[in-house]
Amino acid sequence: MSSGFLDSIRVLDLSQFLPGPFATQILADMGADVVKVEPPQGDPMRGLDPVTNNRGAGPYHALVNAGKRVIALDLKSDSGKADFERLITVADVLMESYRPGVLDRLGFGHAHLRKLNPGLVHCALSGYGQNGPMRLTGGHDINYVAAAGQLGLTGTADKPHMAYPMVADYAGAMQSVTAILGALVGRGKTGRGAYLDVAMADSVLAWQSQSLTALAMGNRPGRDQNLLTGGAAFYGVYETRDGGFISLGAIETVFWKNFCDAVSRPDLIARQTEPLPQTDLIAEVGAIFKSRSRAEWDACLGGVDCCYHPVLTIDEVATHPQNDARAMIRPQAGLETSGAVSVLQAFWTDGQAPSPRSAMRDVKTSDVIEDWCSG
Repeated sequence: MSSGFLDSIRVLDLSQFLPGPFATQILADMGADVVKVEPPQGDPMRGLDPVTNNRGAGPYHALVNAGKRVIALDLKSDSGKADFERLITVADVLMESYRPGVLDRLGFGHAHLRKLNPGLVHCALSGYGQNGPMRLTGGHDINYVAAAGQLGLTGTADKPHMAYPMVADYAGAMQSVTAILGALVGRGKTGRGAYLDVAMADSVLAWQSQSLTALAMGNRPGRDQNLLTGGAAFYGVYETRDGGFISLGAIETVFWKNFCDAVSRPDLIARQTEPLPQTDLIAEVGAIFKSRSRAEWDACLGGVDCCYHPVLTIDEVATHPQNDARAMIRPQAGLETSGAVSVLQAFWTDGQAPSPRSAMRDVKTSDVIEDWCSG
């Protein structure tokens, strides 16, 4: 990859499905050598296909694990335990997403891991964390955002609306990466590793200080009630005459004025400060947007400094000029015949676009041991 910030960092990835593998893919993008460890039957994601919504082999497992080597180890067997122990002694990072207690039962609780490798950064990513009454409760993204209050504040007055892609899964992955990088920096100063307890529900809860503060101050947040939840006319989603949608984020006075002038409604400028929820004003702005097609609004407002953007359909995303200029969307090596699309790391380095990811490689455990442990 273009940013080799983590060259020479060795990562063992025991995680499955999306959150953990996405986290380690980011580490791989930054140059880390990531070895994904799967049970003999493989990661269950190999048998699921969220791309077509069918059960059966699909490209997504290979997509989210691109840039990594993958080995099979039976951690319930003596030989598998021995091989894993050899690898853990030379690893820098361990990522795992088991339920709390599973690694302990396998004989690799953190106390033992720290004895084997005092410098190991061990990240345990779970749904609700390693302690608390829900530590062993099963869940998925929709449950974690519900627990954090995010789902309850998203949608219309009638009903919460789930977000897609999955908020908690990706938030948990990003929080894991942040914690791992911080722990590696700390290890560079002290030589000691760290045990990182990251919960997906916590990762979304960490974003809720604004809402909880509003509640504590007597301004209870609610769907279609507040500035950022659909209660303001100047910050919302509106339908166009042809069934398309646009987004308007004219929070600052200058942006709202520019919008009102562009649609020839200067009479609305002073109404920006009406109390929330601005039900009547929202209806008026909605009628304005309903009067033209999305293409007409693009022509009218696309060049106006008013925080306007059409709501792109997914088939428009890859060809949008800005997305094309950022060079993040590329065919995935090794999956070209399936049409799989890789979306690369979300930053440029020293003016250089992110480099394409190499294909996922299934390799022999002995090859990785030879590579990591020899010499």
